[in-house]
Amino acid sequence: MFSLPEILAKLADPDREAPGDPELRDLFDRDQDDRRDGVPGDGGERGDGGERGLARRARCMEKFAAGEVRSPGDYYHLAAVMQHGGLAEHYHLAFELARRAADAGCRPARRLAASALDRWLLQMGLPQRYGTQYVDIGGRWSLYRVDPVTTDAERTVWDVPPLAEALAQAEEMNHADGLG
Repeated sequence: MFSLPEILAKLADPDREAPGDPELRDLFDRDQDDRRDGVPGDGGERGDGGERGLARRARCMEKFAAGEVRSPGDYYHLAAVMQHGGLAEHYHLAFELARRAADAGCRPARRLAASALDRWLLQMGLPQRYGTQYVDIGGRWSLYRVDPVTTDAERTVWDVPPLAEALAQAEEMNHADGLG
């Protein structure tokens, strides 16, 4: 059973000196391969990797429960796998893990933290902060609504492009799909 409050209560900061877990790295790599190869989900709009994604998330959470997720890289790898789940709780956990990994010096976790937070906000029906999430509206890609309070300077801190680039990306996506 996935209980976000229980998981967050057990979440400590990563150990900067801990070695990375090779199995978590492998689970991350397989997750990325499925995303790259377009493995569909079980009905989720983003594609959660179906049965393989579910098995990966379950194994990652087993490792977390066993105390085997320790290094900043481990936190990053677990966050990336969880961010590809289909539940708001997955996105929230991915954000918390990636934020902690970023705070511990894992640079790629910065963009992942922003993306996971935006995905969680989208799932909750709230405006995203950083502008990393796109939605298909009537067969055209559009940047999901963005909170206007967030500045491009804040986006830079999290390794996210300026809002103008995110808007242009939606148009590029439509042209790539032959929709432009």
